[in-house]
Amino acid sequence: MAITQLSAFLENVPGTLIDAVSAITEAGVNIRALSVADTKDFGILRVIVSDTEKTKAALSDKTIVRETDVIAVKMNDEAGALYKILKTLENADINVEYVYAFTGSVEGNAYVVFRVDDVEQAEELLNKNGIHTLNNEDISEYLK
Repeated sequence: MAITQLSAFLENVPGTLIDAVSAITEAGVNIRALSVADTKDFGILRVIVSDTEKTKAALSDKTIVRETDVIAVKMNDEAGALYKILKTLENADINVEYVYAFTGSVEGNAYVVFRVDDVEQAEELLNKNGIHTLNNEDISEYLK
């Protein structure tokens, strides 16, 4: 039930990010969620897209692209919603490596992506506790 995230390693120089986004756009792919982490020399572009294969093909001649299973969670857009999720994971000793948020078209909902050390266990735990995790098909449905 995890969703597929692509990570592209980009040199940290002007124009690299726009080149990557341009390649994804020219491939006709919709970026559903995006995060960029950087260091002095390089950055990691993390994306959830409408078509992972087209995106990999579009970026493969420019950079190294890796697939990673991550968890996406739909939550109420209200104070404390993220805390509840994090507390549930902490209580089960599941480590959160990184997190980023994205928006959708359904008012009152927020969406968060988690990279955790045990995706399967985290998904099972969250769903058991009434926290709805998304799959690749859900991403397309919620983010039209």
